[in-house]
Parts: sequence; structure tokens; C-alpha cells
Amino acid sequence: MTRPGVLQIPSMKGRCSDAEWQARVDLAACYRLVDLYGMSDMMANHISSHVPGEKGAFLINPYGMMYEEITASCLIKVDQDGNILSKPDFGELDYGINKAGYVIHSAVHAARPDVACVIHTHSWASMAVSSLECGLLPLTQTAMRFLKIGYHDYQGVVLNTEEQASLLADLGDGEAVIFRNHGALVVGRSVGEAFNWMHRLELACRAQIGAMSCNSPLKAVPQHILEETWNNYQPGTRRPYGLMEWPALLRKLDRMDPGFRD
Repeated sequence: MTRPGVLQIPSMKGRCSDAEWQARVDLAACYRLVDLYGMSDMMANHISSHVPGEKGAFLINPYGMMYEEITASCLIKVDQDGNILSKPDFGELDYGINKAGYVIHSAVHAARPDVACVIHTHSWASMAVSSLECGLLPLTQTAMRFLKIGYHDYQGVVLNTEEQASLLADLGDGEAVIFRNHGALVVGRSVGEAFNWMHRLELACRAQIGAMSCNSPLKAVPQHILEETWNNYQPGTRRPYGLMEWPALLRKLDRMDPGFRD
């Protein structure tokens, strides 16, 4: 039975490994959650996941579908050179991938084998903070987690592979980077961890904009307290992010619309 407004996409479950299918389900969930929490930009932007057991292969969204309708089967598998390894039959729509998405995500996955998931957003909050000379300020406990966040200067729409080197240098071995005058990017060792980083970065940006809009002096925190707080958020100090909330977030989506699993 067809549903109005829902694309009928053949299942990819029988055309991939169990590990890839699980990656597809988690990545589709991440797209839905990014939209649910107000961080999507219609069909723009991109989230990717590596394919377990397939070096150099990663999954990314079809360019033309909204985040709220992404499913496990609609995701496109590509290699480091941008070749499409597998995709479903989209019919006359014949969706491909966003070139800027390929340039950004292929660079990160190639340089950071520890990364399973990359999220790039153009949320209103991250775009606003990316346009401020001061960048992200450690005004709140949540923002202190990003005390050493990277910054990547704007060089135009990311369509040229020559920009990959500077992008990677600005990300370094960290988990987050602000694209100046553009948006934000985070990485994680799992899809759940990456979503946790992006959700918290978004909250930090929104809190800063809210505080700055009050036209009142901002309360600074002593540097040694900032450093101690930042250290409490580091991988060697605490459990990996995303482990606790990811199953709960999946249950949330299942209650709302389990179609992301198709």
C-alpha cells in the first residue's frame, strides 16, 4: 500500500551486508533527528557514515530528498573517488550525490580512519556564530566542551578538492570545526556520537546568540576552570558519547515514524 508523499524505493536490505544495513539504519535515523531538532536545510547539507568492513566506502544522502524522508534504502554508497558503488532505483528521479558533500566527506573519511560519521549543517545558529569574529565563546558549560574547536576560513562553495587539505588541517584530530561564514561540521566514532556532538554544538550556538542578544555584559569564566571543564569532556576522561541516548533516540523515532528503517 502506497502512502501519499512517500517515495516508493526498493529495499536495499538484501543487497548489502548486515553491518552495512545497520549503518544505513543508524544514518537514516541521524538524518531524521537532525531535521527533528531543527538543524536541517531542506535537501542541502549532508551526513555520511563509513561502511563497516569496506575500506574507503561511505554512505551519503541522495541529493534531492528532504532529511525528514531519508530511509535506510535510499542512501547512496560511494568510494573515495566519488564513484557510486550502489544505490536503489529512484526511477525517473535518478538521484545522485551533492558534489560539495563528496568533497568534504571523502576527505574526512580518508584522513580519519577513527571517524565513522561526519555531520555538516547550515543551521541558523551555527551560521550566525560562524559569522562572528569572536567565534564560539565558552559562555556555558555546554560551550566549554568546544573550548578548542577548530575554525575553517570561507573559500567559497566547497567544490574544489584543493580545499580538502586546509579543511583537514583545521579539523585536526578534534571532533568539531566551525566553517567561517558557512556552518559547522562534527565527526564521531559512531553515528550516535556524532549526533551528540552536533546537538551540543547547536545548543552552545543558540545559547550564545540568546545571551548576546540581551545587550548585557557577558559573564566570563576563569581560564583554569574552562580548561578543567573541557578536560572533563575528553574521550580519555569519560565514556564515549552517544552510547546512552542513541537507543532512546531510535525508540523516539520508532514512536513517531519507523519508516526510516525501510
